[in-house]
Amino acid sequence: MVGDRSETTRIDARSHLKRTSKMHPDEQAIRELIALWHRATAAGEVETVLDLMTDDVVFLVAGQPPMKGRAAFERGLRGLLAKHRVESTHEIHEVVVDGDLGYSWTDLQVRVIARDGGAAPPARSGSTLSVLRRQADGRWRMVRDANLMGPST
Repeated sequence: MVGDRSETTRIDARSHLKRTSKMHPDEQAIRELIALWHRATAAGEVETVLDLMTDDVVFLVAGQPPMKGRAAFERGLRGLLAKHRVESTHEIHEVVVDGDLGYSWTDLQVRVIARDGGAAPPARSGSTLSVLRRQADGRWRMVRDANLMGPST
């Protein structure tokens, strides 16, 4: 058995200001996963990003059909990174863990920059809601992600 399945940890923006420096290990692991995702994407480390999700991951983006599976995400990311680099920042507002499931609400700002100096998609910003599952090896992986980002204003 991995961890205490009956424990629920809820950290939101208000309690973040009040809590001590000691963070629940599951919350810390999820925050580290999100930070690693951003660093690895910026560095073009596709394999690292892929290792942060399950095979059956689903990404929901407004106005597009669901992107189902790690292979579909890999094709999209490799295609994007072939001609662009990605810069992003994030602010985590909430992390909730209940047994082997957790979620995070995060605000993102993402810029895609053409490597050749040409035109790139407009910057995007907004919220995401990510669902994570603790795997048999104890590591957290992304299983669902709802992306509500739109063009930055």
